[in-house]
Amino acid sequence: MAEKILVVDDDLESLKLIGVMLQRQGYAVITANAGQQALDRALADQPDLVILDIMMSAMDGYEVCRRLRHDPLTQHIPIIMFTAKTMVDDKVAGFEAGADDYLTKPTHPAELVSRVKALLARSAQRRAPSDRSLVWGFLGAKGGVGTTTLATNVAAVLARNAPTALADFRLGQGTLGLSLGVTRSTGMANLLASPANEIAAQAVEREMVPHSSGLRLLLSSGRPKETLLSASPDTLAAVVQHLRALQHMVVLDLGAGLNRLTARLLPEMDQLTLVVEPNRVALTLARDMIAEMQQIGLARNQISVVMINRAQTSAQVPWQEAEQLLGHEMTAIISPAPEMAFQAAEAGLPIVIFQPNSVVASQLNKLAEEIAGRHSA
Repeated sequence: MAEKILVVDDDLESLKLIGVMLQRQGYAVITANAGQQALDRALADQPDLVILDIMMSAMDGYEVCRRLRHDPLTQHIPIIMFTAKTMVDDKVAGFEAGADDYLTKPTHPAELVSRVKALLARSAQRRAPSDRSLVWGFLGAKGGVGTTTLATNVAAVLARNAPTALADFRLGQGTLGLSLGVTRSTGMANLLASPANEIAAQAVEREMVPHSSGLRLLLSSGRPKETLLSASPDTLAAVVQHLRALQHMVVLDLGAGLNRLTARLLPEMDQLTLVVEPNRVALTLARDMIAEMQQIGLARNQISVVMINRAQTSAQVPWQEAEQLLGHEMTAIISPAPEMAFQAAEAGLPIVIFQPNSVVASQLNKLAEEIAGRHSA
C-alpha cells in the first residue's frame, strides 16, 4: 500500500505542485489548505508524513505542528516544514514546535523527494519496537465454555505491564461490559456500521471505554438489533489494525465458532486461544476448527488450546485423551471457580483482581505470561 502524505498549504498552486511531485513518486497524497482542516485530516486519515507550510492565515504552521505533537493520535507523525521563511530563527522555531525537518521554497523536486524518503525511513525504524504489539484472539469451540471470562482475565494480567485493549466482537450477544460493570456498550456497533475505509484511529479511540482494571474496552451490547448489523469482514479487520496501533496489547473476544467474520480476523492475530471444555462434543468441534484455521493460514504454533473445567464431573474426558482427540497439546487447564466468577462479575472486576491470590488467578496469570513471553521471544 502506498505511503500517505498530507500536504498543507494555503497557496493552491503550491499545493498542486507538491502533490503532483509526490504522486509521481508513488505516494498517496491528501491535501489541506488551512490549519484546522489539516488537523482534521491528520486525525481522520493518519498520514505517514505531513508536509506543512508555515505562513497560513487563521492558524499558522507552527501552531498546527504544536497541536499535532500534543495529540496522542498524531504525535508520532513525522513533519516537514516547507516554507519561504529562510532565517535561522524561523528554522529554530519550526524545530521547537516539533518539526522533524525543514525545507525552504523553492526547492528542487529531487531534494524534496530525498527528504521525504529519508524521513519516512527513519520513522519506520522508530516504529519498529511497536511492531511487536500483540493481538491475541479468544475463540470458543462452542458457546458457554467460558471464553469471555478467560479473555477478560488474560487482558487484565497483560494490562499490568502494557497499555491493553479488550474488544468484544459478539454483536448482539456482548456480555463483557456487563461483567465489568460498564453500561456504555455500543462502541463496536457504532464502528462496524461504517465501511472499512471510513474508520479512523480517532473514531476507534473515541469508542473505547476506560475501566478501573487499567483496560480500555471496546464493547458490543446484548441488544438484538445489533445482530442484524451487516458488518463487513474488512471493517472488522480495520478496527483491529487501529487497535494494534493504539495499544501495545490487544485481546479479542470472538465468541464461539468460526464464521466469515472471525475467519477474516485470523491473519490479523499473533496468537489465538481456542477455549474448550472436557467433553467430546466441544473437543470434536475444536479439532475441526484447528484444522480449518491452519488451512486459512494460522500456523500451529500460533494456536493454543485451553481447557476450562466449569464443573467437576466423572464424565469429563481426561486431558491426555483430550490431547489425542484434538491432535494438539493443551496449553493450560483452568480449575472450576463458578462462585468466584459470579462474585467477581457482581463486583465488576476480573477474577485476577477480585481474588488475586486464588488458585484460578494463579493459573490465569501463568497462561497470560506464557503466551506473551512466547510472542516477545
